[in-house]
Amino acid sequence: MPYTDTQLTKIFKNTKRIAVVGASMTPLRPSNYVAQYLISKGYDIIPVNPAHAGLTLFDTTVLARMSDIVGQVDMVDIFRRSEAVPEIVDEALEVFPDLGTIWMQIGVQHPVAAAKAEAKGVAVIQNRCPKIEFQRLFG
Repeated sequence: MPYTDTQLTKIFKNTKRIAVVGASMTPLRPSNYVAQYLISKGYDIIPVNPAHAGLTLFDTTVLARMSDIVGQVDMVDIFRRSEAVPEIVDEALEVFPDLGTIWMQIGVQHPVAAAKAEAKGVAVIQNRCPKIEFQRLFG
């Protein structure tokens, strides 16, 4: 899907707090090292994964669901299979009224859920990795 560098740059500049849905405790998993990279670039990461709820990851308690997050997030970064996306998007739209972006990782896409989010004014990126795009844009 064609996303412009201007669009991606705007997302990164307007994002401060990211919910990482499907965060893994395993350092070799993409959800773990992508989140670590984003932390190194100054983003506040909230790990979300019901299988690890209550454990500590990145000096933060892993939460079971997005509705457990206190306060607003700017981006929801989805590390789940495409078939899980509609439920995640529905929860994100319900819980975060000022959500800026829903980001679906490489291999993850759901056109219907994306259209629903876009209709609510949320930017949607599908089948891309924020770590790769950030490195490409900002070095």
